[in-house]
Amino acid sequence: PMNRYIAFDVETPNGKNDRISAIGVTVLENGSITERFSSLVNPETWFDIFNTALTGISPADTADAPTFPELWQLLRPLLDSGIPVAHNAPFDLSVLAKCLFFYKIRWHPSVPYLCTCRMARALLPELPDHRLNTLCTYFNFPIDHHRAASDSDACALLLGALCSLGAEPVSFERRYDLTARRTLPRGKDTLS
Repeated sequence: PMNRYIAFDVETPNGKNDRISAIGVTVLENGSITERFSSLVNPETWFDIFNTALTGISPADTADAPTFPELWQLLRPLLDSGIPVAHNAPFDLSVLAKCLFFYKIRWHPSVPYLCTCRMARALLPELPDHRLNTLCTYFNFPIDHHRAASDSDACALLLGALCSLGAEPVSFERRYDLTARRTLPRGKDTLS
């Protein structure tokens, strides 16, 4: 079975959620973090006050940062090297899909993924909610929430913890259609 998971988290500059201001990637291999990558991203678009307050990222912070197409050269091999994982994955995947579309970058028609939020709901139904910071408190993981590198680390640790509680990642695996920007219905998500 695939034992390499690519936890990732994106932060966005505004409510359109079609560009990225920061990305964090944390590789979990056989239960251990083996690789990390994070970067601010120049989104080449406007920032909303709300997003800046939430993420701590301002236009000045990203002015000299690489753009998404520049970073994609590094990101693509990482994301292709295992199964992408995110907390509330359909959100992060939709932002990624919109970014790829905006920059006219071709990747895959669809990708397999895991969502640690969905896994946590199934395994820990007793918790008041299944937000990333709630789960980090529950498992006693450090987190600097809404900082991409910290959130991708937390997601990787969370995946490891959920697996140690008995979660079988393969049973939670879904496919995300990058063109339609939605999770494919089960049964239609065989490898294409």
